[in-house]
Amino acid sequence: MHAEMSSFDIKLPVRKVCINDLTIGGDTSFHYLSENGNSSKTLYALELDIFNPKEMSLTVQKVFSDVLNNPVELIKKAQDTPCDILGLKFNIGENEENIEPAKELLKSLLPHIAKPLMIRGINKPYIDTILLPELMSVLDREIIVAFAEEKTYKKIVPSVVKGNHILVIRTPIDINLAKEMNILTTEMGLNPNKILIDPDMGGLGYGLEYGYSIMERIKLAGFEGDRMLNMPIIAFVGEETLKTKEAKSNTFSKSWGELDMRAVMFEITASSAISAAGANIVVVNHPTSLKTLKGVQ
Repeated sequence: MHAEMSSFDIKLPVRKVCINDLTIGGDTSFHYLSENGNSSKTLYALELDIFNPKEMSLTVQKVFSDVLNNPVELIKKAQDTPCDILGLKFNIGENEENIEPAKELLKSLLPHIAKPLMIRGINKPYIDTILLPELMSVLDREIIVAFAEEKTYKKIVPSVVKGNHILVIRTPIDINLAKEMNILTTEMGLNPNKILIDPDMGGLGYGLEYGYSIMERIKLAGFEGDRMLNMPIIAFVGEETLKTKEAKSNTFSKSWGELDMRAVMFEITASSAISAAGANIVVVNHPTSLKTLKGVQ
C-alpha cells in the first residue's frame, strides 16, 4: 500500500482550517512520504475532564493532583505543557441541571485561556444537543466544537454557524457516512473550511487498526479530489487508549511494567500510529505523552 502511495498523484490538498495562529491541515502527503509533498505537522490537543476532573484516568489525575480541585489553576498547568490546543470536556453527566453550572464554569475560565480552545460535551445525543449550544452562547472567541453526529447535527450546526466556530463531525468508522455528514452539514450553511473529520477509532489493540485504515482511505479520497472528504482529520486517541484495561489496571504481571508508564506508552504508541495515518489533530490526555510526541515530528 505504501508503495502505491509513494507514486500517488495528488489532485487536491487537505483543506486549511485556521484558528488563532494555528493552521490545521494543508498537507499534500502522508507523514511517512513527506519528501514527496508537504506533510503538515500533527497538532496535539490536551483534553481535561473539566467539570469533574476526578473522572480522568487515575494516571492523569496524579499529574494534576495539586490543582485538581481548582479549575483555573488546572487549565493554567495544562497550558504550561507543549499542547497546541486546550480541550475541555464538560462531563456533566445526563442531568440537565448541570448545564447552567457548566456555562458559568466556562465563562469563568475564558479569561485564563490563551491557547486555541476546543470544548466537548458528554457524547450523549440528548444532552449534547442542549449543552453545546448553551456553552457556545457564552463564548467570546472562535473555538473548536466537538462534536456533532447523525443524531445531533441539526440542533448543533446553527449555533456553530452563528458563532463562526469550527465543528468536529463524528461518524462511526465509515468513509461513506463521513462524506454524507459533511454534505448534510454544509447544506445547513456550515462552511466546509470549518469542518474537522472525526472518523472515530478504538484504543490500542481494540480497533485502532480499523480506524487507522479508514483514516488512510479518507485522506486518499481527499487527495484524489473529493471536496467533501479533504477536511483535516481529528482523533481522540487519549480517551480511547487510556480506557483500555491494559492502561488502567494494575493486575498484569510485572513484565508488563509499571502502570503509569505503561499507560503513557499506550497513548504515545497509538498517537504515533494515528499521526502516520494522516490525523491532523491528535487529542491526548496525559501531559507526559506530549513531550515525546512533539519531539518526534
